[in-house]
Amino acid sequence: MRLVAFLGLVLALSFVSPATAVSAAMPDKLSKPAYTAPEDTIPKAQDTPFPGTMRLIVDARDNKQGVFRVQQFIPVSGPSRLTLLYPEWLPGNHAPRGEIEKLTGLRILAGKTELPWIRDNVDVYAFHVDIPPGVTEIEALFQFTSATTSNQGRIVMAPSMLNLRWHQVSLYPAGHYVRQIPVEATAIYPAGWRAASAMRPKPRQEKTDNLNRVTYQKTDYDTLVDSPVFAGKHFQTHRLSRRAHLNIVADDGKYLKPAKSHIAKHSKLVREAEALFGSQPYDRYDFLLALTKEMGSIGIEHHRSSENGVNREYFTKWNDGPGRRNLLPHEIVHSWNGKYRRPVGMWTPDFREPMRDNLLWVYEGQTQFWGYVLGARSGLFSKQDTLDAFAAIAAGMDRRVGREWRPLIDTTHDPIISARRPKPWSSWQRQEDYYNEGLLIWLEVDGIIRRESGGKRSLENFARTFFKGKNGDYGVVTYQLTDVIEALNNVQPYDWASLIDERVNRPTTEAPKDGLTLGGYKLVYNATPSDFIRANDKRRKQLDLSHSIGLVMSDKGVVKSVMWDGPAFKAGLKTGLTITAINGKAYSAEMLTQAIEENRGQMNKIEIFAKNDDQYSNFLVDYSGGLRYPHLDKITADETAGEGDQTEGGIDRLLKPKTR
Repeated sequence: MRLVAFLGLVLALSFVSPATAVSAAMPDKLSKPAYTAPEDTIPKAQDTPFPGTMRLIVDARDNKQGVFRVQQFIPVSGPSRLTLLYPEWLPGNHAPRGEIEKLTGLRILAGKTELPWIRDNVDVYAFHVDIPPGVTEIEALFQFTSATTSNQGRIVMAPSMLNLRWHQVSLYPAGHYVRQIPVEATAIYPAGWRAASAMRPKPRQEKTDNLNRVTYQKTDYDTLVDSPVFAGKHFQTHRLSRRAHLNIVADDGKYLKPAKSHIAKHSKLVREAEALFGSQPYDRYDFLLALTKEMGSIGIEHHRSSENGVNREYFTKWNDGPGRRNLLPHEIVHSWNGKYRRPVGMWTPDFREPMRDNLLWVYEGQTQFWGYVLGARSGLFSKQDTLDAFAAIAAGMDRRVGREWRPLIDTTHDPIISARRPKPWSSWQRQEDYYNEGLLIWLEVDGIIRRESGGKRSLENFARTFFKGKNGDYGVVTYQLTDVIEALNNVQPYDWASLIDERVNRPTTEAPKDGLTLGGYKLVYNATPSDFIRANDKRRKQLDLSHSIGLVMSDKGVVKSVMWDGPAFKAGLKTGLTITAINGKAYSAEMLTQAIEENRGQMNKIEIFAKNDDQYSNFLVDYSGGLRYPHLDKITADETAGEGDQTEGGIDRLLKPKTR
């Protein structure tokens, strides 16, 4: 009877309804708190003048420990509550990258009286201070403890140079557009160092001591943040035009040896850019170029300057390949595209308001396009290097198989989503593809305009109308997607809205390569890497086999990247593995490429032996296609079905210089 009763109980329990089970697991008597949204006590930015001028003094002499010491005076009116903000959303970064963790030692004084501050409970970039009656100015003292190793962030202070970035060493009062906050900035540099910035020093410098002190002319806080400084022991300035200068700092004087022909090409870059856009949206433009291994690399655009760090041998090994010489063309284009004309969602009244990046395929994509074009027109890149770069870009975008699920527009959020952190499967996850895929889209747009207009117009007509502004005007004019489409239709009527929707908003199966064929070229593969790919691999210390076996290797034999669903992926390889042997022989780059090529057309598998920490594994890669590297071949007249002489196509005309 006991067994029968037990079985009956089990049977009864098995038919308890889901609702009854949930009720039993979560009785009604459990506490159920109501959510109360925190109140935003930070004043919203208003387009009203800030009463008074902030004074900012930055002591940047500690290049041994990388500490910037800041003294800032801010006009106030007590009694009141003041909220001070540290810049969070940074133009050019397209994301909240303010390094608030490096702001240390904060003290706020009213005369000799220290005022208590409290960090906002929600926005950790905000500090609240109660101002007593009668107080008209406060003094903020703090340090910016910059990175001393690369795993802490970008190194901005090195033994022979520094990068003073004003957003890192200043606070600003909430409640005003940053363009409405006047500021006078002073920097103290190491003895004997020289500095360059788009900011102009005051004509008369007060010399009350022997310090290398520079006080800059009063400006607004928005312009200050957009005007970084490079300073260094080894420094040169070269005048490129009436308005443009090339300022160079280097780890060592032996790298400061640009030839006259090198400077001439940078001068031609400025002339070609101004001819392309038909205006000069700056009163002065300063290229800031660091030749360095000691300071962190950087590539950030500003309205009146660049902010770039490249390899030390930029000039001294000029003939080894184009290297990073497409960087400065890209940055100066941003003065028109991204700074003067800016997507409406990427212009913000202060550095707290989030940016909306969905038009980065215009902001960065068309800048990438014109950067390569101007690189070729100026001679910084040869025409062949540019064609090889286009081939590498098109083929590389084809490897981004994540396009099957993630459309290009979604990659415009990647600066916020991933902040350029390493990814295990970048070809499937996708990255900031709006740069290079944007280039391909604009190359196609150029080809369509040329075709539809019978060769009478091109994307240059769009550039000269859409981005042209007043000379010397470094203000901002915003735009939306509808403005872009309208401007394209004014150049050449076409269904641009549908083309953009298909290319930008929809998942696809391959990269948009029609611009190559419209321009007179086709993408092909052979077993020989181009000089561009060789130079790129040498600079990055890698071996790129992504178009064959589906791997990118470091020069230490470590797997840097695996193409999703490629031969190496299907064999089980992943990033981080160290390859020790190929087909039973010790690993070397030569051994791997030889094994790939010798297996061309064979039925064998390539045997890869690799380790992950203390674990060893054998991988059998099923691939017999041999080495494959992308190139562009000229389309012949026969291939175009009699469409005429293809000796000079649209891409050829696009890359031809426009100035002497």
